[in-house]
Amino acid sequence: MLEKIDHIGIAVKSIAEARKYYEQALGLTCEKEEVVESQMVKTAFFRVGEVHIELLEPTDEKSPIAAFLEKRGEGIHHIAFRTNDITRQLDQARTGGCRLIHEVPFEGAGGKQVAFLHPKSSFGVLTEFCAKGIKV
Repeated sequence: MLEKIDHIGIAVKSIAEARKYYEQALGLTCEKEEVVESQMVKTAFFRVGEVHIELLEPTDEKSPIAAFLEKRGEGIHHIAFRTNDITRQLDQARTGGCRLIHEVPFEGAGGKQVAFLHPKSSFGVLTEFCAKGIKV
């Protein structure tokens, strides 16, 4: 079952540059930065209420974020929903007609288990399911 919106991912060319906006213009504090080697991405998280903003900077030109930036430029990349049962949520999405990018969850930023739905089956929005601290 979906519990809440966990975070909104925003693709940026430079976290260092983007942090200036989030910290100086919005007054937010970066909670942590992390490199997710498997996705070739550096992340930075800012909390706004119960939702995080996740900045995503490619660490390699072959990164999915690098491809996104090349095609679409900086901006909203995905929305992530927290679930208490990621496998069940993926099954429900599949049964509901969604195309899964990931059939099996994998470890993402913050040690969360994550999996994505293809935006062509979710009205143009790259959708992420994430489960905190749950290994599958």
